[in-house]
Amino acid sequence: MAGSTTAERGERQQKSSGPPPRPRSRRARLRVIVILGLVLVFLGFPTVWLFYGSDWLRAERVSVSGTRVLTPAQVRAAADVPLGKPLISVDTEAIETRLRQKLPRIDSVDVVRSWPTGIGLKVIERTPVLIVQKGGKFVEVDDEGVRFATVSEAPKGVPALELTLSRSSSATASLRRFGESRLVREAVVVTRAVPAAVARGTQTVKVRSYDDISLELRDGRTVVWGSSEKGAVKARTLTALMKASPGARYFDVSVPTAPASSVS
Repeated sequence: MAGSTTAERGERQQKSSGPPPRPRSRRARLRVIVILGLVLVFLGFPTVWLFYGSDWLRAERVSVSGTRVLTPAQVRAAADVPLGKPLISVDTEAIETRLRQKLPRIDSVDVVRSWPTGIGLKVIERTPVLIVQKGGKFVEVDDEGVRFATVSEAPKGVPALELTLSRSSSATASLRRFGESRLVREAVVVTRAVPAAVARGTQTVKVRSYDDISLELRDGRTVVWGSSEKGAVKARTLTALMKASPGARYFDVSVPTAPASSVS
């Protein structure tokens, strides 16, 4: 054996330093996977039971916040939260849908789980910017032109909307083209554009056509606004005009580049 060649010795050395047998490595990995799986099973089962099977995390109370006109009891009744159900399985989107459908006064609502046993309903109600008299009652209109509620008493400080569409051909064409809902929205846009002092003093917003909107103030003054277009320019013009003519009773900013005022 002493006479072995250099090539033979190199070949034996290469064989002895090769990688370990693959089957043994695969068995080790398999054991690790099995152990990890068992750990996950034993850890996961109590968690699943805690959320779905125990009595500790179930919906038992409903809290309501943000209401102004609505009562918390009305909101709870409309929400119809499934009490006694596992809190994690309560369908918050379904609750939100029910509230919007049953209570149009709600502008937005956030339904949240309040661990360990509560559901929270955070409500934002619509605010009326105009009212429309209908018979002996009043329909409230929000800042998007949505008619969301009918009340027996007009809310204080909210201007009345009068759709006094004239019989002129232009008014008829305006109604046919835009529709009543669009004209209501145009009136809303105007109320949002007028100067704050004028808005506070507005008693009635009259709409005769798309481009014939005027405001009657509580002190008897009249503002002819025209269409809702160029609202910011008209607001600045009206402010300057009222300062320049403090005794005027009639202001016309329908064409803001050529405003007018008069005492009658």
